[in-house]
Amino acid sequence: MISAKAAGRIIGACTLGQMVGAALVNFVVLDSVFSPPGFLVNAAGHPLQMGLSVVLALAAALLSVAIAIAAFPVIRQRSHAMALWLLALATAAFALSAVENSHVMSLLSLSEAYAKANDADRAIFQALRGVVASSRNWAHYLGLIVAGCTLFVLYGALLRFKLVPRILAALGLGAVVLQIIAVSMPLFGHNVVFPMLAPLGLTQLALALWLLVKGLPERDGDARLDVSSGKEKG
Repeated sequence: MISAKAAGRIIGACTLGQMVGAALVNFVVLDSVFSPPGFLVNAAGHPLQMGLSVVLALAAALLSVAIAIAAFPVIRQRSHAMALWLLALATAAFALSAVENSHVMSLLSLSEAYAKANDADRAIFQALRGVVASSRNWAHYLGLIVAGCTLFVLYGALLRFKLVPRILAALGLGAVVLQIIAVSMPLFGHNVVFPMLAPLGLTQLALALWLLVKGLPERDGDARLDVSSGKEKG
């Protein structure tokens, strides 16, 4: 079993990987697809970007599972329930990401059909545009909410068991609450409040850098002498 310090560094590296992957998908790969006049016209001409965005998004979601797996033995020593919750929520977030990205490919299919349609039939595709886009968007929002809940459990464990500086964990908890509120707004008929997402980006970056340098601490008493063998455990 890897040490707690190594597990922490894995979590830090995976967190940075998620941030890079999300930035690439949202601001680079799909920028030309969703820029005016929108995906219905643009997606058919960018099948490579659509497929690449799906691969990157799924890889970033899978990193959440990797984080939960790396943290599992460290947190389980302190709370078996919290370790299980972290793993279960990370798995659920990955499943929702898979659903969302299947809808992303539906955007491509609709755009390709639109490109082949004659002018008389294109009005039908304009009507379908909102339905298909909404399916992707609702899966996206639900995935973000579950991903936020996953981070809430992670930061809660980091704070409760003093695995990182408590101020960092406390700020992370507050930032996650803001993120969950922000991405939940569409469920109640309001737009996402994007400025509320910024604190989580900053705390995630700070957490990743801290863990890459420091890792996670061993549990008190893990490093001790085995009387029978005379060797140090942990």
